[in-house]
Order: sequence, then structure tokens, then C-alpha cells
Amino acid sequence: MSVIPVRRMVILAAVAALTVGCGLPAELDREADPARTGARERPRPAVTAPATNAPAATAPASGAATGPGCPDTGTRVSTGMVTAAMGLRATTVTLTNCGERDQRLNGYPDVRVRDVKHRPMNVTVLKGPGPITQLEDPGPHPVTLKPGESAYSVFVWRYSAVDTATLRGSGVYVEIAPAAGAARQTVQPEGGLDIGETGMLGTTAWQKAAE
Repeated sequence: MSVIPVRRMVILAAVAALTVGCGLPAELDREADPARTGARERPRPAVTAPATNAPAATAPASGAATGPGCPDTGTRVSTGMVTAAMGLRATTVTLTNCGERDQRLNGYPDVRVRDVKHRPMNVTVLKGPGPITQLEDPGPHPVTLKPGESAYSVFVWRYSAVDTATLRGSGVYVEIAPAAGAARQTVQPEGGLDIGETGMLGTTAWQKAAE
């Protein structure tokens, strides 16, 4: 299987794993067919989880992520593909313990969004997905990551005007830390965050990826 389909399965399943009842699938349905006519202007990406538990695919086996190349913090941050349905966007952020000691989380990631020139953007980062969408949030709770284990958070936002030529309004660089006051790592989500210069970014609390 090629790399791209695997990554797509991971992000779609990770988002779907957090959604229950009137969560993200229902919100995507409302985006695609607000009048409930049964017709859609265009197909939306599938958000049905595959048979396997998606977060497990993002978490390496115990100890597999340790070794050279691990940041001094002992953790490594990565982002998945961005899924879209009309104006709603979602992506997963994975934090992996690549060090040799346990890592403890409790709450939401600390996030700063920068534009193509690395300038800070006036983005409001929310603890929780509301009022952006009705995605279930586990809320702050203790998470212990042994070496090689991972946790993830889901980021959601609404599309806002982005100049495709200059990338004005696009969050090209995203600085993410496990919690406020911790060292941030800079990642470049594939395609960027088309959030606009004054948008809102919802986050869910860290939860452990299944083994």
C-alpha cells in the first residue's frame, strides 16, 4: 500500500474516532446539505473509520520512536492530512514520546499560528472545538506516555479567504507545545491552515492513541 492512502486512513479514522452522535460526521452533513434535501453540491470526504483503530496507526510500538533525531524535549509533534467539507476543516496532531522517560500530559496543546513569512497571525486558539463545530472533546485528563507511545488532538477551523498566490491568510507554520509554557515545535501542515488572518482554531484535549 502506498504512503498517501495510509496517511489518509489515519487522519480520517483519527477524526472519526472522536465523533459520536451529532459530532463531526453530522456537522459535515449539515455543511454539504444544510436544507436536508438529500442532495449535495459536491461529494464530501468520507469520515467513516476503517476496521482498525486509526490512532493506533499513528503510534509506533513501544520504544520504536526512541533514538537519534529525537528533540531535547523527548517528544516529537507531527500533523496529518487536512480533511474538508465545504467550509469545515479538520486535522489531527500527534505527539509521540521519542525519548527514554515517561511523558505526562493533561489538557490542551499550546498553539501559535504563523504566516508564510513566519509572522504571528491573529488567530484565536480555543480550548475545545466549540463554537466551530459539535465535535466531542474528552476534556483535560491525565495522559502518561511511555517511550514510543503517542497522544493526539484534533484541530478544527472554518475556511476563510486565502490568497492562493501570496498565501495571505494561510497558516503555513504552526508552533505546537504539549502545554502552555513548554517548548514549541514548528510543523507545516500539508496545505496549510486556510484559516484567514483573524480566524478561530478549535482544539481537543490530548488523548492517548490506542496501542
